[in-house]
Amino acid sequence: MAEQTAAQHELATLIVKALNLETVTPEQIDVDMPLFGSDLGLDSIDALEIALAVTKRYGFQLRSDHADNRQIFSSLRALSVYIEQHRTS
Repeated sequence: MAEQTAAQHELATLIVKALNLETVTPEQIDVDMPLFGSDLGLDSIDALEIALAVTKRYGFQLRSDHADNRQIFSSLRALSVYIEQHRTS
């Protein structure tokens, strides 16, 4: 499992808190593991919750109709890279 960067750990913590993942710690989220269709058991409602948490924390909106959402939400690493490229705070 790849080591999380500080930004990835911050994002993993945000995801765990936003989704109330009681059986998962931020450190257990592999940076390259698929966020959806994996052991995390996340679904489309969870994607909306993550998008809302990202909007509140990082100051920009993840739009549900974005053409690249499948790639953006593909893994913790991909989501973190996207956030770093677009964050305002």
